Amino acid sequence: MFSKEILTEALKTTLAKGGDFAEVFIEEKKTISISCEENKIEVVSSGTDSGAGLRLISKGETFYASTSELTKKSLLKTAKALSAGVSNKAKKIKIDLKPAKANINFKIRRPPSDVKIENKVKIIKEANKKARSIDKRIKQVMVGYGDSLRKITIANSNGTLAEDERTQLLFSVTVVTKEKEILQTGTETKGGFIGWEIFDKFSPEEIATRAARRAILMLEAQKAPAGEMTVVLSSSAGGTMIHEAIGHSLEADIIQKGASKYCGKMGKKIASSLITVIDDPALPNKRGSYRFDDEGNPSQKTILVENGVLKSYLYDYLTAEKDKIKPTGNGRRQSYHYRPIPRMSNTYIASGKSDPEEIVKSVRKGLFVKKMGGGQVDSVNGDFVFEVEEGYLIEDGKITRPVRGATLIGNGPEILKEIDMVGNDLGFEIGTCGKEGQGVPISDGQPTLRIPKIIVGGTRE
Repeated sequence: MFSKEILTEALKTTLAKGGDFAEVFIEEKKTISISCEENKIEVVSSGTDSGAGLRLISKGETFYASTSELTKKSLLKTAKALSAGVSNKAKKIKIDLKPAKANINFKIRRPPSDVKIENKVKIIKEANKKARSIDKRIKQVMVGYGDSLRKITIANSNGTLAEDERTQLLFSVTVVTKEKEILQTGTETKGGFIGWEIFDKFSPEEIATRAARRAILMLEAQKAPAGEMTVVLSSSAGGTMIHEAIGHSLEADIIQKGASKYCGKMGKKIASSLITVIDDPALPNKRGSYRFDDEGNPSQKTILVENGVLKSYLYDYLTAEKDKIKPTGNGRRQSYHYRPIPRMSNTYIASGKSDPEEIVKSVRKGLFVKKMGGGQVDSVNGDFVFEVEEGYLIEDGKITRPVRGATLIGNGPEILKEIDMVGNDLGFEIGTCGKEGQGVPISDGQPTLRIPKIIVGGTRE
């Protein structure tokens, strides 16, 4: 990486012809990925990517350039080219870079880089073998493994100098079952800002078994009923709804564009009094965790909604400047090729006071969602359609028969107002969130929730 003197020179060169703010983002990334399909290892690949992204902000307008050559010459050349984008009167520049301190440290007990490639291939083969052994109706098994190590340095004209090292690991098993003309899929994925120690908690065989049993269960399930009904979302369902139905709408760039239902709602009640929504990249070992965001701000817990009242939006540097407040540490980017934008990290509904079993017992007839699938959301009005990957009927307060083909259809802001029971448990799922062509790792979570009425798409009786 570069010395403070070189970074300072690059920042001053970027501001040589004027501007209000300059930033250098340097990244060195190493990745490895392995996949298995049709009973054989299909891909074993590794790679490196390194470079620097430079940003100049002038009168609220952003100029951005990047280089994949990490040399002083290339860095200063890129800075000079970027500075040509403005023609303001240059100011006398004084930059004093001081190392930033993180609020938390994430310990990686066994870095994936210390594990031999043979052992990574071995666990993939074990998972593949285990999944295929469970049932004759299993027709296809896909196992994927990936890990990455990113070393990042961020310096800006406000004097921030932050260094971070991020380890990500991901392990996924997808199983396809078939009986007659019915095809069903089951997927189980584990990972996060964590090392090889993740397999002390979840063995490859266990992950494979969960995926296989889910696919078999849905193969044997009856078609889901359709209509308005009570739905219980399990803590194992993942926080897809909170992420999609409200999370994006609380990102400050969406708010400032006027493209959110929560514009002008600060301090007002927008959800049930039982609902508290938090974004927290400082949670240990979650997929959306980091010590510093991609602008060098220390990670912090941000309460977005407290007891139903809107308390905050998610800010990066640029949007925070516009609203004249401090950033929340949510400036994120996929890599040095991209400028940072406000993004979620680990976003979840906080635990409540109800016993999950009591929540189920309170429902005479309804749907229990154990795992959510994909879906579509209109970020402007909050309308959504979510698939249910694993669901069951609730009959007389008991979880009974599995059902397949269910979808949840509703409006996120309205659903948040109607939730009337919140469990004292909390579960997380992981994913990659896409926005403006950038993907970043995230986690989302929730406790068990009861929605009194929601439209379930399925088969009408």
